[in-house]
Amino acid sequence: MNALAGGGSFATMPTLIALGLPSPIANATSNVALQPGAVASAWAYRRGLGTIAGMSIKRLSIITFIGGLIGSLLLVATPTRTFDVIIPWLLLLATIALAFGRHAADWLKARTSIGLRTLIVAQLSLGIYGGYFGGGVGLMMTATWGLLAGSAPHQLAAPRTLMLAIANAAATMVFVILGMVRWNLCLPMLAGGIVGGHFGARLGLILPPWAIRAWTLAISTVTTIVFFYRAYS
Repeated sequence: MNALAGGGSFATMPTLIALGLPSPIANATSNVALQPGAVASAWAYRRGLGTIAGMSIKRLSIITFIGGLIGSLLLVATPTRTFDVIIPWLLLLATIALAFGRHAADWLKARTSIGLRTLIVAQLSLGIYGGYFGGGVGLMMTATWGLLAGSAPHQLAAPRTLMLAIANAAATMVFVILGMVRWNLCLPMLAGGIVGGHFGARLGLILPPWAIRAWTLAISTVTTIVFFYRAYS
């Protein structure tokens, strides 16, 4: 899911919570488990890297890394019960981005444009969101870049995947150093993430976009409904 459209945490985090982890610990463990897969996907897409609206990949990476550090530190400071209440809304935001992000970007692009300064602020915000939770952040990046660069979503797969890996890398550093990771559950998921990240990127080159979108949206919708029930029932 992360390699194809983003949103892999829709599968991993609920699984870890179901196995008994508190939600912030599950989110941190999920982030670390998905990191090698994100790197594998970024490597598979590496030939498609290029500037985004005139901004170099290096500069974009630095901004994303800083945002990822900030977001992960915010997660560490969030109490479990508070995060339980926040999660459904983050999932809903991610699901909306998955469902309407591309159309919203097209609608906005026809009416406005984003300057370079706005892109920096937006990318920092996306990095913070990626470090804190990350669900659907890939779609949000694609929509934001589409407004400025005017590129088709599939042309942004390589930089999007790299930025996801960088935001995850920043968060991984914080979570590992501060002891937020449950390694007995992380390591098996990590192995699966490497395999899935590599072959998911390859599938992304051949699968039709509608199939990718339908599968991802179905999982995200069901997960969002479950977490709203869990938090407020």
